[in-house]
Amino acid sequence: MRLRNIPGADDVIQKHPVAIKNETEQRGKWAEVFGNDHPIHIEIGMGKGQFLLTLAKQNPEINYIGIERYSSVLLRALEKFDTEEFCELTNIRFICMDAFTLPEVFELGEVDKIYLNFSDPWPKARHANRRLTSTRFFAQYDKVLAKGGAVEFKTDNRLLFEFSLEQVEEAGWKLLAHTFDLHHDETMNAGNVMTEYEQKFSSMGNPIHKLIATRK
Repeated sequence: MRLRNIPGADDVIQKHPVAIKNETEQRGKWAEVFGNDHPIHIEIGMGKGQFLLTLAKQNPEINYIGIERYSSVLLRALEKFDTEEFCELTNIRFICMDAFTLPEVFELGEVDKIYLNFSDPWPKARHANRRLTSTRFFAQYDKVLAKGGAVEFKTDNRLLFEFSLEQVEEAGWKLLAHTFDLHHDETMNAGNVMTEYEQKFSSMGNPIHKLIATRK
């Protein structure tokens, strides 16, 4: 279960220099926020931030934005950013927001890649449209991704993954690649950065599934 009510989390986020406030005011201006026109990659539901911070450190020529709905979880990512390993990074920002409002925060073409890692499976059928890989969300991604932009999704949940493969097709997107066992797929695993959940689940013997999809 996600942490949601750490006292003072909202106050820390408001004061932190890499946490974006009034994010809708930055729509169309993200190049100004970063001070360059480098590609922008975002992670939705970034958790404690290990994945995105690692990517930002490895790829200074790319700008990264971590999106997290819960302030108490975002707080953990900010704490990780503040460590000696990551505190000097200038190519990363964080936003506390609901992913469905992406088009209010980014213009069409402002985002080059979207990462979805171990998203909430919302297992009940009546909640299917809340899944980040539902056609409802692919329609939102379509409003912000650049031409040739892609969505990369990883999970250990087989049912969610099969659902996601179906949704890619129903959304009218193109499936570029997929695997049901990422860590034993030499091609797709090349350069893979593991998330906290990925490390946990793979250590338990759970195969990791991954897909890459793009707009047609």
